Amino acid sequence: MYTTRPIVTGRTGVIAAGHHLATSAGLKMFSLGGNAVDAGVAAGFALAVLKPHENGLGGECPMLIYSPAEGRPVAVNGQGTAPKAATLQWFRERGITLIPGDGLLGATVPAMFGSYATALARYGRLTLREVLAPAIELAGRGYPVYGALHNALAGNRERFLNEWSSTAEVYLPDGQVPAVGTVLRNPALANTFQRLAEAEDTARGQGREAAIRSAVDLFYRGEIADQFLDFARNTPVHDAGGEAHAALLDREDFAGFETKVVAPVAADYRDCRVFKCGPWTQGPVFLQQLRLLEGFPLRELGHNTPDYIHAVIECAKLAFADRERYYGDPEFVNVPFDRLFSDEYTRAQHARIDPNLANNGPLWNQPGAEAPPVYTGDTTHLDVIDGDGLMMSATPSGGWIPSSPVIPELGFPPGTRAQCFSLREDHPNGLRPGKRPRITLTPSLAFRGGKPWIVFGTPGGDMQDQWTLQFFLNAVDFGMDPQAAIDAPSFHTNHFINSFYPKNPGDGTVFSEEGIPAETLRELQARGHRIHLLPANSNGEVCAVAINPATGLREGAASSKGSGQAYAAGW
Repeated sequence: MYTTRPIVTGRTGVIAAGHHLATSAGLKMFSLGGNAVDAGVAAGFALAVLKPHENGLGGECPMLIYSPAEGRPVAVNGQGTAPKAATLQWFRERGITLIPGDGLLGATVPAMFGSYATALARYGRLTLREVLAPAIELAGRGYPVYGALHNALAGNRERFLNEWSSTAEVYLPDGQVPAVGTVLRNPALANTFQRLAEAEDTARGQGREAAIRSAVDLFYRGEIADQFLDFARNTPVHDAGGEAHAALLDREDFAGFETKVVAPVAADYRDCRVFKCGPWTQGPVFLQQLRLLEGFPLRELGHNTPDYIHAVIECAKLAFADRERYYGDPEFVNVPFDRLFSDEYTRAQHARIDPNLANNGPLWNQPGAEAPPVYTGDTTHLDVIDGDGLMMSATPSGGWIPSSPVIPELGFPPGTRAQCFSLREDHPNGLRPGKRPRITLTPSLAFRGGKPWIVFGTPGGDMQDQWTLQFFLNAVDFGMDPQAAIDAPSFHTNHFINSFYPKNPGDGTVFSEEGIPAETLRELQARGHRIHLLPANSNGEVCAVAINPATGLREGAASSKGSGQAYAAGW
């Protein structure tokens, strides 16, 4: 099968990430004696510099880690919480029915740094200073502007110049969009990283984990928190609706924030066991799709045939309806996975699928169709496996420059993830102080034949768990290697309520990449599917790293799709 690039193979470690300089940052950690988590964290910090339109320190980063020493996967809860002042009453009194997707009102506690630091302290070998070194260099000395970043800056130029001067000072030198190849620097962000490394330095004598905690204290309880809050609370920003609001966060929200390491959710499929973050993400929707699809003979149906695509799409619709009906922060709501994953429920849901007719009607609490959501790129991803079998999958996102202004002293903007909350009191994802919004970020980790096998993921908002699902099915049911599984033409439906402002419901359209035969699409139309054609290589930027069961070698693959490219490299 045609692939856009070869598989990357290594013995002591392979990393795949959303920018080649981030993969390079990770490889440097291997050369220093670091492990997969050291490499992944270094790559993550580098991505926060290199892809500011897709992620940043004001955002979040859920991750999955498998440590052979512990013998079980864990989820690092890298999503920030809502401010204690963010009550339903506060929004009702002001006539706000949706939390805006830009400005400062949607800011939650920035969780990304805590997530990386927690993973590093618990599973890494190197110091925070060592893993921050590539990001400090990239921010301080600069990196070349590439096409996707140039386009993002061009698309936001007027807002930066007219409203967000602090962002313009960093990303529009002399008021102009930097040309592709121009070296771009962010001295304030380099200084923020340097201060975090110095906080670790001062506590080095207390031991490695305590020293890293010293940097965490600086970020959440020290000067960095003060500078973040001074800007976010005292600088009202206009959102797209024309209203100006400051953030609701305060020092108590920061001081009380804790990154937790928790058990993931898991389900079996064929000879695999797949692990996802809990229902504070959309991750379990991947597992519900697998439970439904196990009842179909996918290999016999044939790859990307009408029967296959129909089955995948109809299972997605049912799973995403359950996402809307049940998922929310499990510290606030009880998500009935015992029932949702049960054989009885799965059989009942499976019986709802008509093999010859698309269900384009409401599945649960879904009003009439509006404009379909179109993914434009707002997230990135990374995966790593080292020679000892330590595995990491992380999906950094949020705190991106198109949605909020850069904090001058820190070099990064706040996030807007609270936009994913519902302002309905009876909704499982309803806003509550201290609650995490249900996010779309969804790293993946799987065992095969009872042994650790693969980590994978993609940017893509609500579509992440459709594109990675097809990648997974390509590998498991159709025997494709990771690169071929990524490069195969893909599709998705918009038959759900969008997680992001303004939360438009979809109309059941199937978005199909070029490469799926026209006769297949015509047959799907005959079954009632609305078809929207996409150019080749449109859907997502999947990354994956696997352990080849035959050779034991680590194999990395990365997409050339989307507005940017992902890269894999081995050591």
